[in-house]
Amino acid sequence: QVQLVESGGGLVQAGGSLRLSCAVSGHIFSNYAVGWFRQAPGKEREFVAACNWSGRRTFYSDSVKGRFTISTDYAKNTVYLQMDSLKPEDTAVYYCAARTYWGGDFGEYDFPYWGQGTQVTVSS
Repeated sequence: QVQLVESGGGLVQAGGSLRLSCAVSGHIFSNYAVGWFRQAPGKEREFVAACNWSGRRTFYSDSVKGRFTISTDYAKNTVYLQMDSLKPEDTAVYYCAARTYWGGDFGEYDFPYWGQGTQVTVSS
């Protein structure tokens, strides 16, 4: 069983930065995938970024590529999402998620473990 707890959300102006954290507990191995999803009001949850637990493999959605960076810290059992050059359309609840393998599709139904979410609001 894997438990995930997000933090770091908040209100920021367009062009600004935020770093989200996801504290991970339970049994997790280097080939596990950890990812970030987001859900804006009235929209479906969408994939943002993922990496394997070692952090050596990463994958991003086209909408955030070049602006967001996912990383892991073994010592702190934490996954980060550094978000730069934020836009109003990045406003959403951001969720951390995990699954027991790397590769394949990154749909929300492929991830069995979820955090509770953290709100990110980008003002124009």
